[in-house]
Amino acid sequence: MSRIGKKIVTIPKDVKIEVKDGVVFVQGPKGKLQRKLNDRISIEINDGQLLVKRVSDTKVDKSMHGLFRALIINMIKGVTEGYLKELEIIGVGFKAAVAGNKLNMALGFSHPVNITIPEGIKIETPKPTQLVIRGIDKELIGKVATEIRLVYPPEPYKGKGIRFVGEHVKKKIGKAQATGGGK
Repeated sequence: MSRIGKKIVTIPKDVKIEVKDGVVFVQGPKGKLQRKLNDRISIEINDGQLLVKRVSDTKVDKSMHGLFRALIINMIKGVTEGYLKELEIIGVGFKAAVAGNKLNMALGFSHPVNITIPEGIKIETPKPTQLVIRGIDKELIGKVATEIRLVYPPEPYKGKGIRFVGEHVKKKIGKAQATGGGK
């Protein structure tokens, strides 16, 4: 069996999990999430414990077994604690602000960049150069954070751009410095 997939998941008291027609529904204090199960995966719930099972021992089924257990744990953590990603904006005059369901960013382009915030995601700007993305769906938070980062990824010469907090950007030496600065 899959090392990850065979582990039993303990369901917290404030979380309800239901499986109907191949879809798992997870409800907790922060909200509700749902995910369609693969046809080759089944879920058993007994006495506050959840067990993910697979149909056969093929390589694909083994990988799906561990994957769906991990996805269900992420759903449980999301509806109980929630998830967060932090981004920082580096550059002179670069800033961001949230207005309604839009994220407005000034990134040195000839026009402001506006991104619509999807439902279920909350973006805060504690500082004009810092973004905090919160929500209960880990996959959606990662997708939104990556889309924001792709607007102006960090460049290797000055380090300007949008990056995840704690992300290390390897800087390159400029052309004049690399050759010795002269003829």
